[in-house]
Amino acid sequence: MGLNLRWSAPTTRGTPPAPRPAATVTGVVVEEAAIDAALVERVQAGDRLAFDLLVRKYQHRIVALIQRFVPDWHEAQDVAQEAFIKAFRALPQFRGDSAFYTWLYKISVNTAKNFLVSQSRRPPMDDVLMDDAANHADGRMHESATPENEFLREEVERTVLSAVADLPEEIRTALTLREIDGLSYEEIAQIMNCPIGTVRSRIFRGRDAVDRRIRPLVEG
Repeated sequence: MGLNLRWSAPTTRGTPPAPRPAATVTGVVVEEAAIDAALVERVQAGDRLAFDLLVRKYQHRIVALIQRFVPDWHEAQDVAQEAFIKAFRALPQFRGDSAFYTWLYKISVNTAKNFLVSQSRRPPMDDVLMDDAANHADGRMHESATPENEFLREEVERTVLSAVADLPEEIRTALTLREIDGLSYEEIAQIMNCPIGTVRSRIFRGRDAVDRRIRPLVEG
């Protein structure tokens, strides 16, 4: 369609997206959604500059998301641009049934997966999910950095990695979308094409499985 994205390269490679506002901060979330909705309406009315604003707003977050599937920085940039182009072409059919970012997130993930299929490559999501979970496990250790506590921290990290690796894919995905990406249950349900109750169940089961594995270490 001849779309020319105003694309600026991130200043640091592989920088994760900033945490999204918590669902409890209602005013912030509503304001962000309202701004996106207004920009989408302008794009649908033929204003391509409005789409440039959406690209600028979400570019770095989408690139970081895609790097979970496509670690190579240059490839991730290309896939992200393709995802935005797909989003632009699909915007006439966007009816606002979900938040714009949720919709864009799903397009980006599917574009990354399709890229890997075309390259006959497997997504390295397992490694990324385990690393993220291990980072969160560090928050459980608050004691001073004695050799004993350092050993315990490392043991907890190994156990978390193992626990996350053993989770079924749908549970790992739901847990990560909630704990790492900060998405709401409603957004996760839209992305995973399942009821909200199923999302809640998967996240509960994931948390419970990890907690049961590390509890003997932390409480022992």
